[in-house]
Amino acid sequence: MKRINYLGFLSLLSLITILGWKSGNTGLYGFFGFFYFVRYFWIIPDELFLLNVQKSATVAFMLGMISLVPSMFSCSVFYNISAAIPMSFALSFVVSTIAFTFVLTALEWKERTGAGE
Repeated sequence: MKRINYLGFLSLLSLITILGWKSGNTGLYGFFGFFYFVRYFWIIPDELFLLNVQKSATVAFMLGMISLVPSMFSCSVFYNISAAIPMSFALSFVVSTIAFTFVLTALEWKERTGAGE
């Protein structure tokens, strides 16, 4: 029986782009990047894959938490405080999402090329 790779469901976040298109909010166009995760529906999740996802998620979580404080201070310098808080959370989300994607891609590439740890 084939197991479902739940990482592929992250690609559903790319549907938020349609809301941005309909409402004219161009800030939502960045969610189209989640379409990359469609490819994981065709990858069978074995133990090494799940370990790579765990490693990537750990790095992404830590970078997201660490980047929140500096982005909060830097956004409060450039924006008023009511706009700085949502902007800093958005930047932290972007940092953690990009980190997760790049670390997972690097670990998969390392696995595919056969490089050992």
